[in-house]
Amino acid sequence: MTNNKVLAIVSGGLDSTTMLWKLQADGYEVMETISFNYGQRHTKELDGLEKILSAFEEQFGREIESKVVDIRVMRDLAEAGAVMGNEELPKQAYDAETQRVTIVPNRNAVFINLAAARAVAMEYRYVAYAAHSNDHSVYPDCRPEFVEAMDRALELANAWTPVNLMAPFVNSSKADIVRVGKELGVPFELTWSCYEGGDRPCLQCGTCIERTSSFVQAGTPDPLLTSKEWEEAKTYLPAPEQ
Repeated sequence: MTNNKVLAIVSGGLDSTTMLWKLQADGYEVMETISFNYGQRHTKELDGLEKILSAFEEQFGREIESKVVDIRVMRDLAEAGAVMGNEELPKQAYDAETQRVTIVPNRNAVFINLAAARAVAMEYRYVAYAAHSNDHSVYPDCRPEFVEAMDRALELANAWTPVNLMAPFVNSSKADIVRVGKELGVPFELTWSCYEGGDRPCLQCGTCIERTSSFVQAGTPDPLLTSKEWEEAKTYLPAPEQ
């Protein structure tokens, strides 16, 4: 039988949660999820993982093992920007210039390599992460060429026990991900995208604006918004894609 076992890198955010549902729908066997506390501003996303995995188990009748790995040493090694450093978070639209301050040096490469070590040890065939096309202009480690190079590097580094990298959304927009998630019944209300760690999304940071805009483009309300917030969002964010 073909080895279709996957270790999924998840954060508790919209993209990686939808990826989890998509992997299941596409016939892969997600064996474990792996998440990282790397010294980020808050762990709000990670706090919701248990509920997300419980929803997955309830919907698909499969329990998934999960690991949250403490690598806060990254903050000591690479303290920079607004996510791990002391720079201010931009309260502006999500674009290449304003969001560059949110780059965490080499973050996805670190995550993927640590996940690959686990996958090799457990003889899982794939590591999956949720890079998407909205991030191509900001984060180099979300681009197709990075995925291809990292996939090849994992093959070379683990020649006796092959492992490959999957990025099912690398050519999809965040609005596309919302559409997929809606179709698959993803519990969007359990996910978190805001750079702030408050009780509710701040609706001002780049990730909040990107998330809300993606729901508007997909033509479906974000369950984290009130009815008033949703109606207001539709008046100033891009119209749904045709």
